Amino acid sequence: MAERRRTGNDTGSTTPARRPGGRNARLRERMLTAAAELIARDGIERFRYEEVAELAEVNKTTVYRNWPDRAELVIEALSSYDADTVTVKDSGNLRADLADFLVALADSLSTPRGRALSNVAATSPANDEMIAIVDAAHERRMTTMRQRLDEAFERGELPPVDIHFLTEMLAGPVHLLLRRGPRSFTREDAEQIIDIILAGIRVRK
Repeated sequence: MAERRRTGNDTGSTTPARRPGGRNARLRERMLTAAAELIARDGIERFRYEEVAELAEVNKTTVYRNWPDRAELVIEALSSYDADTVTVKDSGNLRADLADFLVALADSLSTPRGRALSNVAATSPANDEMIAIVDAAHERRMTTMRQRLDEAFERGELPPVDIHFLTEMLAGPVHLLLRRGPRSFTREDAEQIIDIILAGIRVRK
């Protein structure tokens, strides 16, 4: 999503800001990462510029200069989350493939931006743009699993079942266990989730 910044003398219009490069790009990434960590820890309501500056080790005016609007900083910190890194391979072993996916999903959700998205989703923000960002990230994560499950249905590895419901059933426990903390989500956790859910589905065949 392109950043939009107000000009110094505008009356409400916005113009796309150019993407900075080099040192500026690194500074922005530090600030966005800091913002995500704070959103993950405190939520949006207690999110402060001063803390972003302290955590990113920059001057507060640097944060203000890049994001004059607090909501813009929050939105960019969330939207820069790369949910597409969570993929499902097709090794021919459905159990192993899904276990790999759930472990990768847990790792992704444990990053600063992943935790920030989960925090925002749990607190039901009123801002429609933030809700859309959270929903889009979730959809990107789940699309790759649905594709693998579709293949499993076609090959007869699983009996037909509502694919959206199955996807949520597999991913839901990952979110729950991570929220409970503080222990890490393990491959054993992933395999137990998969075994219980797939066993239930196959009984219905």
